[in-house]
Amino acid sequence: MKRRDLLKGSLIAGAALAFPARLAASVAPGTPRDRMLFQIAQAELLRAGDAIWKRDIVGIADFGLHSAKPRFHFVNLERSEVQSYHVSHGAGSDPQHDGWLKAFSNTEGSLATSRGAYVTWEWYTGRYGTSVRLGGLDQSNSAALQRLIVMHRAQYAESAHIDRWGRLGRSNGCFAMGEEQFRIALAHLSGGRLLFADSLGLEEDGSIQPLPALSMIERQPLDLMPRPGLSAY
Repeated sequence: MKRRDLLKGSLIAGAALAFPARLAASVAPGTPRDRMLFQIAQAELLRAGDAIWKRDIVGIADFGLHSAKPRFHFVNLERSEVQSYHVSHGAGSDPQHDGWLKAFSNTEGSLATSRGAYVTWEWYTGRYGTSVRLGGLDQSNSAALQRLIVMHRAQYAESAHIDRWGRLGRSNGCFAMGEEQFRIALAHLSGGRLLFADSLGLEEDGSIQPLPALSMIERQPLDLMPRPGLSAY
């Protein structure tokens, strides 16, 4: 069996173990990737428990794909649809600036992206205008609030940047999106919803993108045991 088939199987099996069959039956038809995203979204909602209070839409940032590809997925569980857009990763996760995320970090000052589940909190006005504050729900992203890891708009996350450079620019670890994409995020993902970030590498046909050169990532599922809800800050 090929390595990518083993990875694909572990993703599906990990998601299936985390939610009952009656929820699995609600997964909508679509591309193989979209079906896997529905499974992951439902599994992560169950794992997050009471920390998430709006459960209609889940954001999944797949940092296993190159930044030139649409890899931020809005998984609408009520409408059974997936919409995909661009998102930047942190400079500390991609020191070569080649568009591939090669490492996650939860360390303050690392300028890196953190892996794990987040709850989206309220809007606020920051350096990039309106932004969405995030709370980390895993040990791998528990410092998100202190590190000021948020969702925001940025010029370097526009598709025009890809047209010119072949990749997006890098953030300081935040989820940076283009203007129009961020408007969608404000409308559909803020206010107590789940955002999950990992290196999944899910291509549209369901195949797994191989890990990039110099990668320090291991594609192992996060602990699927339910965790206590995150208290208000």
